[in-house]
Amino acid sequence: MSRDFVYQSNPSTVVFGAGKRAEAGEWVRKLGRSRALVLSTPHQAGDAKALSQTLGTLSAGIFSGAVMHTPTDVTETAVKALEDAKADCVISFGGGSTTGLGKAIALLTGVTQIAIPTTYAGSEVTPILGQTENGRKTTIRDMKVLPNVVIYDPELTVGLPVPMTVASALNAMAHSMEGLYARDRNPISTMMAIESFRSFKASLPGLIADPHNLDLRAEAQYACWLAGTVLGTVGMALHHKICHTLGGSFDTPHAETHAIMLPYTTAYNNVAVPEQLAPIGEIFGAGAGAALYDFAKSLGSPLSLKDIGLTEADLDRAADIAAENPYWNPRPIDRTSIRQLLQNAWAGQRPNN
Repeated sequence: MSRDFVYQSNPSTVVFGAGKRAEAGEWVRKLGRSRALVLSTPHQAGDAKALSQTLGTLSAGIFSGAVMHTPTDVTETAVKALEDAKADCVISFGGGSTTGLGKAIALLTGVTQIAIPTTYAGSEVTPILGQTENGRKTTIRDMKVLPNVVIYDPELTVGLPVPMTVASALNAMAHSMEGLYARDRNPISTMMAIESFRSFKASLPGLIADPHNLDLRAEAQYACWLAGTVLGTVGMALHHKICHTLGGSFDTPHAETHAIMLPYTTAYNNVAVPEQLAPIGEIFGAGAGAALYDFAKSLGSPLSLKDIGLTEADLDRAADIAAENPYWNPRPIDRTSIRQLLQNAWAGQRPNN
């Protein structure tokens, strides 16, 4: 068997452990920085303020204006706040919205980043930035946006509501799913993708019954790191293209959009590459797409695009945008097939494969 492949490890430091958020200031110093601007969404402003206080003289204040899909106008406002505060690094505290803002700031300024995720998005370990301008979401892959340090503290996810836990984890699972058939996949990325599925299966059902179980939270966070690392080392395909379309052009909630689309995009590509997606069926049972639908349903995830406010009248425009400038995909992408895929996802119809 040929073992020819290329694997590039992303140069960031990953810190795991309960209570490790308390070491944020230590990492600011290790990175040679002295003034950290703490980023958050408005909802997590109180947590950001508490973190800022623990930093003491290392804090340059907080910016709590992060929002979904990283609008460029919000980034511009945050950059001004960074400059006004004379900050030399940012600490992104929160989910994908806050991580995205930190990345966007770094892209424009080159500032050092520390990410402290509180959800299971996984984007904190990728050199990928999705941002929105004029109703369109575009994706940039650039090592400048990769956070320098990521601190995984499972205590920060204990209070995460079960619905967001589920949606966020399924979002991360989509990274691993696309990693299995990525054009530039390799044995290491495939191994990590499969391990992430196993860890999510081992942790998520238990978290529904016992949301405060720290061991299960840590297992889910480990799975999230694996999935994000896969996304950071291989290319994206149809699933991410559609989710970027729906989020950027229709402002659908990021994690829920990924969670809903996951079974449908998996089933779409399972027709073309069943052997590459076979591990999903082996872990969860049934065909890959159907298995993920059943797993999502068992967790109480939303299963249809109409559940998150997309109207049937939106589907034609969504199909048009998704079929424009398509990402590479193992199964050819055409407007008619994408329109049918979206119809199935809008209706919440269980995939057959």
